[in-house]
Amino acid sequence: MRLLKYVLVAALAAAPALTFAQTAPTHAKNPIVKREFNQQRRIGNGIRNGALTPRQGARLERQQARIHRQVRGMRARDNGRLTMKDRRMVHRRQNIASRRIYRAKHHNG
Repeated sequence: MRLLKYVLVAALAAAPALTFAQTAPTHAKNPIVKREFNQQRRIGNGIRNGALTPRQGARLERQQARIHRQVRGMRARDNGRLTMKDRRMVHRRQNIASRRIYRAKHHNG
């Protein structure tokens, strides 16, 4: 039962990362999209090479999904655009997420 739980968590954590890996937005000019992709890639690589446990990866993936949902909501409010205030907030949240990814990958005590 415990093994099944870990396998399920690993599959759930790896699935979004694999989806992003297949659709790399190399042509994207939007820095927010590029950053989302880069952080997804970092999480996926961390799970793959063992620097992150599946549980840590799942938590970081959920955080990225939350940020993405917030961006979509902000764009919906302002006719598909992000205001400067919204961009600053997204940038700040992505900085926090990036720090959490780094710490999770490097400080596995």
